[in-house]
Amino acid sequence: MTKEEKFYRALQDVFIGARIEGEGGFVNLMSIKSNYYRKIEQLLKEDIEKALERYSSFKNELFDKLYSFFSRYFTESGSIYFNSTPFHNNIYEKVYTDERDVILFWKTQMLYYVKTDRIFRSLEIESDGFKFYFDVSSLEHKKANEKRSLIFELDKVKEDRTIVFDVQYSERGTKTKQDEILKTIKRKGIAITEEQLERAFRVFEKQSEVDFFINKNAKVFLQEQFKLWSYQYFWEGAKEWGADRVNQLQILKDIAFKIIDFISQFEDELVKIWNKPKFVKNSNYVITLDKITPAIIEKIIKHKNFGEQVKEWEELGIIQNAKIKSQNDNSKFKIDLFEDTLEGKQIKKEYEHLPIDTKYFKDLELEILDQFDDLDKSLDGWLIKSENYQALNTILPKFKEKVQTIYIDPPFNLDSSDQFLYRTNYKDANWATLLENRLRLAKKWLNEKGSIFVRCDYNGNWIVRCLMDEIFGKENFRNEVFVKRGYVPKGLTNQYLTGIDSIFFYAKDKNLMAFKGAKRKIKEEERQWISLDMPGQRKTYELQVRYFFGKPWLPPKGQHWGLSQQKISDYEKLGWIRINPGRKYIDTQGNEVKGMPEYLKEPELLLDTNWTDIKSYETHNTFFATENSEILLKRVIEGMEYDKQSIILDFFLGSGTTTAVAHKLGRKWIGVEMGEHFYSVILPRMKKVLAYDKSGISKEVKEYQGGGFFKYYELEQYEEALANCKYEDGDLFIRPSASPYQEYVFMKDEKMLKALEIDYENNKVKVDLSKLYPNIDIAETLSNLTGKWIKRINGDEVEFKDGTKINTKNLDYKLIKPLIWWE
Repeated sequence: MTKEEKFYRALQDVFIGARIEGEGGFVNLMSIKSNYYRKIEQLLKEDIEKALERYSSFKNELFDKLYSFFSRYFTESGSIYFNSTPFHNNIYEKVYTDERDVILFWKTQMLYYVKTDRIFRSLEIESDGFKFYFDVSSLEHKKANEKRSLIFELDKVKEDRTIVFDVQYSERGTKTKQDEILKTIKRKGIAITEEQLERAFRVFEKQSEVDFFINKNAKVFLQEQFKLWSYQYFWEGAKEWGADRVNQLQILKDIAFKIIDFISQFEDELVKIWNKPKFVKNSNYVITLDKITPAIIEKIIKHKNFGEQVKEWEELGIIQNAKIKSQNDNSKFKIDLFEDTLEGKQIKKEYEHLPIDTKYFKDLELEILDQFDDLDKSLDGWLIKSENYQALNTILPKFKEKVQTIYIDPPFNLDSSDQFLYRTNYKDANWATLLENRLRLAKKWLNEKGSIFVRCDYNGNWIVRCLMDEIFGKENFRNEVFVKRGYVPKGLTNQYLTGIDSIFFYAKDKNLMAFKGAKRKIKEEERQWISLDMPGQRKTYELQVRYFFGKPWLPPKGQHWGLSQQKISDYEKLGWIRINPGRKYIDTQGNEVKGMPEYLKEPELLLDTNWTDIKSYETHNTFFATENSEILLKRVIEGMEYDKQSIILDFFLGSGTTTAVAHKLGRKWIGVEMGEHFYSVILPRMKKVLAYDKSGISKEVKEYQGGGFFKYYELEQYEEALANCKYEDGDLFIRPSASPYQEYVFMKDEKMLKALEIDYENNKVKVDLSKLYPNIDIAETLSNLTGKWIKRINGDEVEFKDGTKINTKNLDYKLIKPLIWWE
């Protein structure tokens, strides 16, 4: 292969990445990039040929150096970042100053972390004497970084006895039906065992895992890297340069920058899609019966889907043996929900906190919501199923500077993810980027009094501390709190067992933070009698003397009494002061005194950073191995001061402990989680909390009696947006005066404009968002986009807190343009 051929092969690899099969937005974009690349390649060849007309001898060196530079940045996903870096001694000297003599740097810091996924290719294998073919042509790639397993569906058995499987990702817990597959294969006369089948599946799954990133500014990054690389190349071994040599090097730079201009356009397009506001989909409300009028409850009881609601209550364990006698007459519900009172028909006390999910009653939803004069203000919280960067970015206008406390327990950076419902095995740089992207956004959510708590273990605490110092400022570091690990591995050699995790506590502004601290109760046997004297003698008699049980006492010589007179009087009333007759001392005037005043340690002590007195993980939940304990979150939340509208945020929600505790403590909350356990773990848990959940801190919080009102929904994901974007193989070079390398090639592409219909007759543009996704919540989407809170929803009209009213059936396309088209 010639140097020229090597360069063009490397350039194609850098630009397009590895060949990916299947379906999805990313595959869609790779196809478009491939088409555009073929056009620019021909133009590039013509430009290089023209530039080398006078310097034909420079051709091999030119292609060799271009290959040397661009091949550094090849990744299978097509992401542009450090693969191997320039290594001139003083590359990063420029960033150090007297004020910043330590700079945090890692390999992927200039990127957005999107996801880690396997690049599966259709594969034919032989295993244990059997032939298999795994078809991934219809595999829809992961929407985000959720952990999902593969399922294998038997397609057919060919005449040559090749067993063909269709490969898909699991949806909501679906599994490969191995028993049925084995029976079908055996009916074809192939005697295969379950173990042999599983071994074939494992062989297929051992395909390469790839990290997907987007460079925040590919043009700046690559130009800077070229300058650093070329500095080393230009000057290495250089003696004297003539005019021809200078011209040759200028050709190299010009060609490289043309390529960089073109490559960066596509990366910039990904940045725009990554950061575009996302649509709200599949939204529902959960509300307890005490917040609904009896008239509407009567309609709910008679509704055709009421049986499904009752079934859910039974599955949640909220009620038992509540059968409906007739599927056609839901009014014959065995349990009578109502009782007659002087004020009329009312919900019985024992049923007032039964949670209604409006997904069963969509035709009654607006009537339920119409009860509230200020809808968003009436909500206790929001549950959002989404990759958390997309959620933090999309919803930021609505919740900017409205959050008081953030608590997150991100996935620890472990070697294996096998025992968890989410990924934990990240490379250090990738994990740092994942957190950095999200923490920078999260800071914007905090109000001026806000604070953030980040839990991690020894695998990542060194990264978290550096990131938090960088983003929130070293001066806003408050504490490193230590909590018990949920699991201490046994059998380790040559090291101590690890017994603690860390929680890093930072303020947004230490001078404004609303911190009140907390106390912890101690066991009665831990309360000790402590001598009142402390080092340091006071100068005058008046400052030295204290009265115990009405008599004056001077402290030992060189000492002073450690409590004020008021505190001593208060302790006497509580029985916490005594005179110990077994001790004597010489007082400040040289007199021998028999008996020593002592006080009893208080039953509650001011909390320090050692929180190992409480459990930090729940041990009863075998389904969710890393469920934070409610007592831990109670301590975190109660250490801060709040007003009625203060919000608690957790964007690595996990099992939902943060939102559960916030609700029990009467705080508003937002929880974000992307995993499928959003529906199987978190949502059921919060419904139980509304119905009154007896577990966790419930008995300690007397104010918590159940009841509430929250909204849950999904957000459009990056991969879905890519899949919905329409990019056509159009004519790149539409303006002769513009550089084809720099011209924005996507200006003519439709992207997501299929949501628009042009009424030429009336000169109007109609918006039909259902062409993009079913079940779009337009009101919530607009609320997130504009930052305006929803006051009321009246049919097709949404009214915002500022008085603005928008007809959702007659949208102004200019309003929703950021959602569907960008430039």
